[in-house]
Amino acid sequence: MISRDEILAALDDYDLKKAKVGVIASHSALDTCDGAVSEGFRTVAVCQKGRERTFARYFETQRDSSGNVVRGVVDETVLVDKFKDIITPEVQTSLRNSNVLFIPNRSFVSYSGIDAVEDQFRVPLVGSRNLLRSEERGDERDYYWILEKAGLPFPKKIERPEDIDALTIVKVHHKVKKLERGFFTAKDHTQFVEKSTELIRQGVIEEDFLKEARMEQYIIGPVFNLDFFRSPLEEKGEQLELLGVDWRFETSLDGYCRLPGKQQVELEEDGIIPEYTVCGHNSATLRESLLDSAFEMAEKYIEATKKYYDPGIIGPFCLQTCVDKDLNFYIYDVAPRIGGGTNVHMSVGHPYGNALWRREMSTGRRISMEIRRAIEQERVDEIIT
Repeated sequence: MISRDEILAALDDYDLKKAKVGVIASHSALDTCDGAVSEGFRTVAVCQKGRERTFARYFETQRDSSGNVVRGVVDETVLVDKFKDIITPEVQTSLRNSNVLFIPNRSFVSYSGIDAVEDQFRVPLVGSRNLLRSEERGDERDYYWILEKAGLPFPKKIERPEDIDALTIVKVHHKVKKLERGFFTAKDHTQFVEKSTELIRQGVIEEDFLKEARMEQYIIGPVFNLDFFRSPLEEKGEQLELLGVDWRFETSLDGYCRLPGKQQVELEEDGIIPEYTVCGHNSATLRESLLDSAFEMAEKYIEATKKYYDPGIIGPFCLQTCVDKDLNFYIYDVAPRIGGGTNVHMSVGHPYGNALWRREMSTGRRISMEIRRAIEQERVDEIIT
């Protein structure tokens, strides 16, 4: 892991009056840039060749003679052959020379690799660099380890396919779409063998998929991604904020679920098994009696990160949950950075964030608001790693 002293030394060379907000141009980049522009920052998006049009053209910033934004959210683009090239010394030097404070998202880690993010990326990150590894499922101290240490609820793990005796979800990477899911469900060992064999035949999962798979109890209930924010700068109010809630659209699962049950069965008999590739998000709220439980889970997560990943979670994080028939939460995934569904709230804000801050408050804007406060209070070292 890059030492904190090295990052602080890089920060010493910054002109924070000219600080810019930077991000990999994928995942939640538009929310990040929109929030930064709303808080008065210029933005830098690192784009991969062939995928730059959205950011370099369609959301390019236009400003009037006074510098006020009249259109768009992306001021500058840095074009690289592959996203992983952000790790090269040339790109890093360019970002540091532009006074970029970088916002990590899942695409940044997935494309660059967690080892490179920890050991080679010498640009100040807003958030918790040391917690990004916890998303590497199967790592010794992954987010399941943190959840267990925190005493938080998560679906029961199934150790062996032979142990499957109730509806189980098998979490595995897609063979072709390397950053996507090859998830499937099975009610017993026989169905596990049938489905996995068919998915291997179709080229959806690897033959040795079990090496990195996680099998766990399938919770029947709605899915809620709880978008939180923890501010180490806050001294008057609570450091923990619930900004909003989102949920996913997944292909081809969503289309599959809209069919009559008889046709779903017929499709499965024909070997057509739905896939869980995320393709969009929508907004949601919780019934208010569930909010206490949501905050309690987030507080426990924060305390566990402080204990095991000093200084703990900084800024945005997302607890991805299911709620069962008895209104119990189960956490099935944790994002220790900006969540993937926050674009649904850009510009208009999150319902809870708006209510708390009395203005439009998306996750992207909340991040840049924290940067702004840190600069004004000369406490930027408290929010970067």
